[in-house]
Amino acid sequence: MKRNILYPMLAATLLMGACSKDFLDRTPVNKIAEDDYWKTENDVKLAANAIYAKLSDAMYMDGASDLVHAQYPWESASTDISSGSVATDLDAGWDYISIRSCNYFLENVDKATMDAELKERYKAEVRFIRAFLYIPMVEKFGDIPLVTTVLTKENANVPRTKKSEVLEFLYNELQEVSTKLPTSYASEKGRITKGAALALKARLYLYENNWEKAASTAKEVMGLGYSLFKVSSESERDKKDNYGQFVDFSSAADETKFRLGLRSYEGLFEVENEGNSEVILDRQYIPVTQTQFNNTLLMEGSVGGWSSLTPTQNLVDLYPSYKTGQPVEKVSAATRAANYAKADKSDFVKEFKNRDPRFYASVLFETAPWNALTEEGGYEFAWQSGKSNMSQTGYNFRKLVDPTSSRAQVDSYANIILIRYAEILLTYAEAQNEKSGPDASVYDALDQLRERAGMPKVDRTVYASQAKLRELIRNERAIELILEGTRYYDIRRWKTAPDVMKNIYNVSNGLAQERAWNDKLYLMPIPQGQIDLSYGVLTQNKGY
Repeated sequence: MKRNILYPMLAATLLMGACSKDFLDRTPVNKIAEDDYWKTENDVKLAANAIYAKLSDAMYMDGASDLVHAQYPWESASTDISSGSVATDLDAGWDYISIRSCNYFLENVDKATMDAELKERYKAEVRFIRAFLYIPMVEKFGDIPLVTTVLTKENANVPRTKKSEVLEFLYNELQEVSTKLPTSYASEKGRITKGAALALKARLYLYENNWEKAASTAKEVMGLGYSLFKVSSESERDKKDNYGQFVDFSSAADETKFRLGLRSYEGLFEVENEGNSEVILDRQYIPVTQTQFNNTLLMEGSVGGWSSLTPTQNLVDLYPSYKTGQPVEKVSAATRAANYAKADKSDFVKEFKNRDPRFYASVLFETAPWNALTEEGGYEFAWQSGKSNMSQTGYNFRKLVDPTSSRAQVDSYANIILIRYAEILLTYAEAQNEKSGPDASVYDALDQLRERAGMPKVDRTVYASQAKLRELIRNERAIELILEGTRYYDIRRWKTAPDVMKNIYNVSNGLAQERAWNDKLYLMPIPQGQIDLSYGVLTQNKGY
């Protein structure tokens, strides 16, 4: 017979309480009572540091776009969003738990006794993080509750605030905190700066097609001393990658330019180059002991990856010619499939010859070399269709995979860049062109990106009109910022989503994912569970 131990345990507890009246009032040894916290500068610093953990990258959002395939629906909402099959119980990023953490800090920080200026700086950092969290929500859902205090049971049901009011709040917040943050720190790398606040504000202005303010704010950031990361040499491992099989180099100098362009672009994301001159804000990780899973998510199965996010043919087609800087002629799906079916893949890989160096730094295709990926060297990508943890498109990402971590057989511990200078140059170029058409400053911003990658400068005669330059800017934005979470928002603000969110196919012309577009997808549904909890105070977006 089973014994019921609940009541003896309860009796013992009550007896102990009777013997010691303070027993139930003791603070758990592994926790700090709220009344004992918020006393010192260190309390405030630790609380602010904890909120930094709320900063996360938006890599998976690209999986909800035309350029990336997110194959596992249990990993993120992107698989459902990209398919067009979005149910009202889908959580596409409704995150008020993190917002509450920021509000809790801001409501309690003034209890601490510490230097007033430093306290204001910590407040500014947390206010920035709150704005950083609000931006994807207001862009994905439109009208959302604007909550700036810690809610209680009595005031928990907050209605949606008009998007215009939320945006105005965010613009003002970011402007104000930018005046309270330093441009850099002497020793505390990774903390939020004036440049980060202005860069985030420029991003938000761009998302809202506010060209004048996006351009002027980006221009402010351009004056703060950031620069594009570049390398001047290759490692011995990298020198073993044979790109002569894919690129027709005109000279040794031409090959050097190409290779340094490739290494500069891929290297800016690698652990050995953390905190480089291009980084405006990154999410910090502790080497080896704290990892961020990019290697596992992006690599293919034979090297321990899951192929969670993979390139689509749409992305591959965007990379221009290394020789001319112009778009390449697309290969038909039927021709590609026929070439891939051949045992000799030489005809198949012709499609990938003489491309922008960023292509080879970002995409793994059949026979693509990457000597630095494994300790033994000699790695070449080979798609194994239908096998576990393999891509559904025939391509895998190379970008954001850290080879140093891979050789150590641990997941990537490279810091994740959240905002970088290249985005600012693209923001400025797009906003300035939309505001007043092509000018020297727009071409210069684009040339900086192209020259860093080893590409020719923008041809001023081909891209002389606003419309033609718009095409180029959008293309540059797509390939430069792939996997950095901007494409989902871009195709919605440009209103191109209906044209590009089509079925995707693999290199054998097999269906990789069926996709459909409905205009309701310009906004995501408010999670039905949140509507239910609000007793109808929250309302649903149109079409859901």
